[in-house]
Amino acid sequence: MYKKRQISIIGGAGHVGFPLGLVLSSKGFNVKLVDINRENIKKINSGKIPFLEDGAQLLLRKMLKKKKINATKDFNQIRFSKYIIVCIGTPIDSNLNPDIKNFIKFFKTIKKFIHKDQIIIIRSSVYPGICEKVYNIIKTKNKNLSYCPERIVQGQSIKELPNISQLVSGKNEKSISESISLFKTICKKIIKVEIIEAELVKLFSNAYRYIHFSISNQLLMISEKQNLNFFKIRELMKDSYPRNAHIPMSGFTAGPCLLKDTMQLSSFFDKKFSLGHAAMEVNEGMPKYIIQNLERTYNLKKKTIGLLGLTFKADSDDIRDSLAIKLLNYLKRKKIKTLYSDEFFTLEGAVNKKDLINRSDIIIISSPHKAYKKIKFPKNKVLIDIWGHTNKTNF
Repeated sequence: MYKKRQISIIGGAGHVGFPLGLVLSSKGFNVKLVDINRENIKKINSGKIPFLEDGAQLLLRKMLKKKKINATKDFNQIRFSKYIIVCIGTPIDSNLNPDIKNFIKFFKTIKKFIHKDQIIIIRSSVYPGICEKVYNIIKTKNKNLSYCPERIVQGQSIKELPNISQLVSGKNEKSISESISLFKTICKKIIKVEIIEAELVKLFSNAYRYIHFSISNQLLMISEKQNLNFFKIRELMKDSYPRNAHIPMSGFTAGPCLLKDTMQLSSFFDKKFSLGHAAMEVNEGMPKYIIQNLERTYNLKKKTIGLLGLTFKADSDDIRDSLAIKLLNYLKRKKIKTLYSDEFFTLEGAVNKKDLINRSDIIIISSPHKAYKKIKFPKNKVLIDIWGHTNKTNF
């Protein structure tokens, strides 16, 4: 028999499940973070956060002390939870199609652990129609399936969860009402929707952001070709003109969600999502664009290039799908001498940033960590800054 105040979060040691578990445990629930990542499980149970998450360290120690949260690899724990929240990954394959085999296989595996009175909540980004496939797998054991997608900026979950609306959808009234009851404890606003609407809201949102960022990257390229400063032009666009107020800064548009969900949406639309594919060409092409521009002016075989930052976003320790890493690999393939450093992630062979600056002929700010804004770069160095940290580039 399950315990009414117990929650099992599958993928609970990951970037989506871990902070969600912390917040739910702070509301009095007993949370089991079920995962296969032994290293993250060990860290969590010893009171150490497995990755950067604002506000998580203090909350984790507090919840461990109260015995409200625990990480485990024992999937049998889900038998005793009223709520089972699934936060596992939904990747795309090498052909940019949704790779759903493991996601579907997972529900076939856990079917033996569930029973009819539990509430099963999918929180992962999913290809439209996947929830229906999952329901068909588990319906002989449990018909209470909900889809309540995660919509948080990575690293800010604890801060954002109370302030961002939570979409709730489900296969029956019980799954919907119980999910609403759960999320009302941590979210100020709940929006009841259909499952297909929730699936598309998640994908539409990430595709919109991905395309939005690609516009600025394309405008940067146009400006650079005319030997003009995109960052100055961007400020002129915004100056006393509110319709341009939200134009994003240029930079490496990467991470585990934006490209993936844009390609999931494209697959759903029979590969006819031309805007999404155009955005992918621009965003994924940025590392190559930078090096090709440099090659027009410099013999890179005789230069040392330094990469400042390896993570996919500012002040993060996450390198998943990082374009900075792709840039590093591209330079290695071209056999160009490259140094690299990061404030939050340590990669074998890395150097400290002071050493990198001293030894590099060309410095590329490849992740926009705030610490790099304070650097006074020597005038004899070529600086490539696509993020606007220094308000200039040197192509």
